[in-house]
Amino acid sequence: MIASLLVASTLAMSHIADSPSISVISNLNRCFPNSQFSPSSQISLDAARGERISCQIVVRTGSEPQTVKVSPSQLDDGSIRVRRVGYVTQQHLNTGTPTAELDGMGNVPGLVPDPLFDDSEVVSGPFESHAFWLTIQPNRDAKPASVEIPITVKVGESESKVRVHLNIHKAVLPERHDFPVTHWFYCDALSDYYHLKPFEEKFWPILEKYMEDLVQHGNNIMHTPLFTPPTDGVKKPNQLLKVTRQGHHYKFDWTDVRRFIALTKKCGFTGYEWSHFFSQWGCQHAIRIYEGDPSAEKLLWPADTEAASPIYREFLSQLIPELEKFLDQERIRSVSYFHISDEPHGEEALANYRKARAMMRELAPWMKFMDALSQISFANEGLIDMPIPSIETAVDFQKAGYPAWCYFCCGPRGKYLNRLMDTPLPKIKMSGWLFYRLKSKGFLHWGYNYWYQSQTRTMIDPFTEQSGMAWPGWAYGDTFMVYPGPAGPIDSLRWEVFAESLQDLALLQASGINPDDPSLGDIVNYHQFPKTEEWVTQQHLAVLKALDDRTQ
Repeated sequence: MIASLLVASTLAMSHIADSPSISVISNLNRCFPNSQFSPSSQISLDAARGERISCQIVVRTGSEPQTVKVSPSQLDDGSIRVRRVGYVTQQHLNTGTPTAELDGMGNVPGLVPDPLFDDSEVVSGPFESHAFWLTIQPNRDAKPASVEIPITVKVGESESKVRVHLNIHKAVLPERHDFPVTHWFYCDALSDYYHLKPFEEKFWPILEKYMEDLVQHGNNIMHTPLFTPPTDGVKKPNQLLKVTRQGHHYKFDWTDVRRFIALTKKCGFTGYEWSHFFSQWGCQHAIRIYEGDPSAEKLLWPADTEAASPIYREFLSQLIPELEKFLDQERIRSVSYFHISDEPHGEEALANYRKARAMMRELAPWMKFMDALSQISFANEGLIDMPIPSIETAVDFQKAGYPAWCYFCCGPRGKYLNRLMDTPLPKIKMSGWLFYRLKSKGFLHWGYNYWYQSQTRTMIDPFTEQSGMAWPGWAYGDTFMVYPGPAGPIDSLRWEVFAESLQDLALLQASGINPDDPSLGDIVNYHQFPKTEEWVTQQHLAVLKALDDRTQ
């Protein structure tokens, strides 16, 4: 009996080795090294003209190593890009989330698909699965049509053909409006990873690559380090504005600020988020501002200087008129966003914030402020012009009559929206739908490229550590959206799916569908909403058809 089982097992393994499996799947499935999908040779996708969509080709090899290569044909009225889905090590599942809301059960700890490498070939070991990410974008002036895109999949010496059926709709992807998106950008991380001094000549081409990536993924507001951002520990100095002092008089050199703004305009940004004026988590101190060459780390005042101290007040009284003049010269004052302090909470922070806001009202009455804060008393007292509450409390702000942006950061977890390493991809794809239905005014996230151990200057390897070495408090996948590549960013699955969700938001805005329409009634709040691929795919198609009817 045992011998018979062994023979049967051997025959089965031999059959698998002779017949590698090829599957064409959606972009909302993660392919782990042990994943097995039903063999398939085609997929149907719907897209507006100008819309970027994606799918995956998955190859599972048999008992022998094989070289796998994926080669798509050209799209006459558009572009096709193929990237290999790479694996990174994730040490643990994230905590505080029911198993039904986790992707990777049985695979984590282990290798997790996330980075998208710019190549179309891989050497696959025995009984391994590898995915290739196809990004397809019809031109904005493409002819509405149903087209077939043949794709050659070569496994060893064997070639197979699979197909993407692309339905190009009459609708044209519109520009998103009235919904700013910003991700905090860490110039110090670029400096440390690429071994460059911030804003030296060789730094700027690298910076441009990352700026372009942000815009390509739906960001229109650029986090701008006028001064070293006072968030998450004492950072390596990376302030754009050069400051010198003679007695009580300060002199400002705007050269690097002007060059930074020029680069953002070239890359397509339309707004500017300036670094916070006061310290994080309570607005207790003035921020660290460096005199002369910032790399010398010569502070203009002690690090524990109070927020409303005379010396800081005097500095701001000289800076703010110069800043106002600069913004007017660059014609960006109306699209500039300002911060007091990040995530203040509690009565002491409220009192400090009150003082700081009163000082800024006197020194800069023209400035409007927005901050990530979830304590509604800040809004009740009129201290904040645009609150940015966590998605856990954002609905409460709306109900109280305070229009608000929203954010998430490490949490909330559980059933809430997020985009962590183990957040199911259909859930991430719902982001734009939730923002639209729940009438959010914008989105902010702190982690575009934070490649550091939590609140230190110690860099981590993002390919082996994605929680800033602070799990379980910091979640895997919260600290960055892109990986550092040899000459620029390497995108992630999470980043691509989130960007596509922002396209959905733009389509909804143009569709004429009211946020309160019954078709969106399944979305109740940021934790009660549809989380299946079927729902978001069907709704996406319904919106495209609605736009087709409105398109002449």
